[in-house]
Amino acid sequence: MPAKGVKLLDPDGAIEPTGTWSVGSRAGDFVYVAGMRGIDPATNTLVDGVEARITQAFLNMQLIAKSEGAALQDAVRLVVYVTDMDLYRGVTNQVQEKLWEGGPFPPRTILEVSRLNQDDFFEVEGTFYAPQ
Repeated sequence: MPAKGVKLLDPDGAIEPTGTWSVGSRAGDFVYVAGMRGIDPATNTLVDGVEARITQAFLNMQLIAKSEGAALQDAVRLVVYVTDMDLYRGVTNQVQEKLWEGGPFPPRTILEVSRLNQDDFFEVEGTFYAPQ
């Protein structure tokens, strides 16, 4: 475990990082999930289809949070990155509506960016409350 009690996460079934980063960490009662994209953990390739890829990104985030005892409903903050707000914000809302089963929904910031890794169009990161 790194200094001062930060635990880096690498749960079974998670995607393989595409660089020098961890998929998540725990510090005290909080779990921080790195930016997740719609990568199929079985193949480490992006899934096809807008809704499918956005859903997979949320599921990848969920898997990491769940490995530390947190559910999607335990999210205290989400940050979403899209390359086109007009194209992807509505689909993001629809996917989140399904996964959160109608709410309540955590605070969320959505940002339009010029580019994401592997020329992807969607990424989500989250902070979760998961008391030890």
